[in-house]
Amino acid sequence: MSAPTSPAELFRHSLRLLLDKNIPAWTELWADDGVAEFPFAPDGWPRRLEGKEAVAAYMRPYPDHIDLHDFPDLRIHHTTDPRTVVAEMRGVGRLVRTGAPFDMTYIAVVTVRDGRIISYRDYWNPLAVLENGADFTGSGR
Repeated sequence: MSAPTSPAELFRHSLRLLLDKNIPAWTELWADDGVAEFPFAPDGWPRRLEGKEAVAAYMRPYPDHIDLHDFPDLRIHHTTDPRTVVAEMRGVGRLVRTGAPFDMTYIAVVTVRDGRIISYRDYWNPLAVLENGADFTGSGR
């Protein structure tokens, strides 16, 4: 597959990689100085990850915690900044530890520079994960 050429294409490609559980390839979509932010993260969970390596370390155990099956209801909105898109979506699957269903609604604000993610603000509902007993603090617990 050729490299995605727009922020929307890059974002769609990133979702396919997450569904494939290909975290190394997903991480390669990031700029070395990329920043991930989680404005609604509860206490004890990271709110900001600076740099590709920090994002990679955070995401590495993701498939061990959440088995994603689909991202239904994906809507990508273009902004006045051609480098930035806003995505609305649901992530559905199951929690690996308990087998409980996973169904989370997300809003992500993603900015791309030179074909790489430089900013990813992930507005998700931490209460939904905490209620289901998931632990995804990046600690590997």
